Amino acid sequence: MGRPREHGAGIAVALLDSAERIVERTGPGGLSVRALADDVGTSTRAIYSLFGSKDGLIAALGARMFDLLGAAVEALPTTPDAAADLVEAGVTGFRGLVLEHPALFRLGVEQTGVTPGQAAEIHEAGDRAWPVLRARVARLQEQGRLGARSVDGAATAFNALCGGLAALEIRRGFPAEVAEPLWRDALTALVDGFNVPRSP
Repeated sequence: MGRPREHGAGIAVALLDSAERIVERTGPGGLSVRALADDVGTSTRAIYSLFGSKDGLIAALGARMFDLLGAAVEALPTTPDAAADLVEAGVTGFRGLVLEHPALFRLGVEQTGVTPGQAAEIHEAGDRAWPVLRARVARLQEQGRLGARSVDGAATAFNALCGGLAALEIRRGFPAEVAEPLWRDALTALVDGFNVPRSP
């Protein structure tokens, strides 16, 4: 039986999947290139060819959070109610992904323990995902529900609240019956508040 292709997309995905599991158990410091290669059944050369270094692999894990997030939100259906759709993007898209990939959230969103070079690569992935969220917020503007607020400003506020709620849920370990209503209430209040005139 021949060795698997070392540089194909399938190996890259398998390496990221395995690395994510290791980081979830041990943190980034516990990630070993040799152990990762052995776990996937490939060589360390494949890892260095695909990611450049262990640092590059960790950066790719952080970037993966935003690639997955953009895809998850984009896949959600839209309805005539742009506000409800935006809240759902937070609850189902953002929260759902964080619960499934907490290690990626810590690396990609919180950027726990990442270097400036890794952060730059992660930010590029964030920039790729941004238009997906922005499009959801732009629908609010089209329906006259942003008041005087800009699309980018509202999207930034929404993104920040999602990040804070996710960090709180992970840190406190809220059960789902507490956490999901908290997300829906907080995001609905924010989205409804976009159309409230600012105080002078």
